[in-house]
Amino acid sequence: MMMLVQAIVEAVNGHKNTLLLLAQASLPAQQFEAFRRLLLRELGRDGLERELVRIIAEHDKERNG
Repeated sequence: MMMLVQAIVEAVNGHKNTLLLLAQASLPAQQFEAFRRLLLRELGRDGLERELVRIIAEHDKERNG
């Protein structure tokens, strides 16, 4: 299970980096920092990563009865 989550997180991280570069090029410094914090919170350990672990664990539980 954790290997699947890690593979997904690594894929998402590449996209996060692209979004952060785009935001940094487009936003004033203060707005970029606020966007960065929000993006990392939503897509990081306390957001998407935690949700993925929960979803995959529930799926495995249902599959294994």
